Amino acid sequence: MLLQLIWYAFLLATIVQLFYWLFIFSKLAFYKLPKENPKSDHKSVSVVICAKNEAANIQKNLIRILDQNYPSFEVLVVNDNSTDNTLDILLDIQKKYSILRIIDLEYNTLPGKKAALSRGIESANFDTILLTDADCVPSSSNWILSMQKALHQEASIILGYSPYERQPGFLNRFIRFEAIYTAIQYLSFALIGHPYMGVGRNLAYRKELFRAAGGFQSHSDLASGDDDLLINAIANKTNTTINIKPEAFIYSSPKESWRGYYRQKSRHLTTGTRYQRKHQLMLGILSASHFGHYALGCVLMFFPVFQWWVLGSYVARMGVVWWLSARILRVLKDTTLVPWIPVLDFAFQLYYLAFAPILLIGKKDQWK
Repeated sequence: MLLQLIWYAFLLATIVQLFYWLFIFSKLAFYKLPKENPKSDHKSVSVVICAKNEAANIQKNLIRILDQNYPSFEVLVVNDNSTDNTLDILLDIQKKYSILRIIDLEYNTLPGKKAALSRGIESANFDTILLTDADCVPSSSNWILSMQKALHQEASIILGYSPYERQPGFLNRFIRFEAIYTAIQYLSFALIGHPYMGVGRNLAYRKELFRAAGGFQSHSDLASGDDDLLINAIANKTNTTINIKPEAFIYSSPKESWRGYYRQKSRHLTTGTRYQRKHQLMLGILSASHFGHYALGCVLMFFPVFQWWVLGSYVARMGVVWWLSARILRVLKDTTLVPWIPVLDFAFQLYYLAFAPILLIGKKDQWK
């Protein structure tokens, strides 16, 4: 009886996985980039960046943002009580770029960057807010142009894409895969009219939406959530769109150790329990079916009567996942991961096991 229940649960998990990939994630796999409107207005944009002890990244990346090919924009960098020479470097760069504005916070704020980000957004001169981080760099000089063109009368939120830089080693492959898998989820759900999060490394919205939502007040007790929890509260099928044009990508530096990656993801995952219930349910079913497909399949492989059925189910699911992932990876410009999909997809079970305690008990942390 127990064995039959395991078999039925395995079949259900596999069917659910196929449903997500064939009917939801396929929307991104076959997504056609919209044609740009040549008559699009070049509305003024405020780029907001929070920096805490980011001297090296500011020195390396900020010029690429200040040199954007766009007629009207400003860059606000909020120096959040840095103890290194971040402010000195900003002041030196400001001598050459009048569009750079510096907000220097000389007092300790609550954990996370929400206080600094709120100050930057409220101080912005323009209604269109474009967010990124100090350790990020645009893929092209048309980043602002592409993100702004995606905004229109109905769409007030733009979910951008922010991949991690390619480096050697399995850790880097896994980090890139996890970021892409996350992007597949939030971009695909947005395409079917259920946007639930964005990534603060590449995200745009109207200031009026931020104010209407009360800023970050409803989740000010959490260090993270300045991007996903805000979007979870204000986004809907009519006011949200995506931008996955290569010129709009923002590249970010990945962690170089498993410890650093674990701490980063632990901080990010604490926000999941604050999502709307329907989004928690959608993501929970996805994760449970993914884990169940492998875990229950491994159990059934010990029984010869089920072995060929399990292998057939695995091949069917992996064929779909590999096919659609390859299409998505071509769009997202990282085809080097295609041969690694079966390995990384299986290794993701360790991700679920490692971070399950964080999701169950929660954890508060600071952003630096």
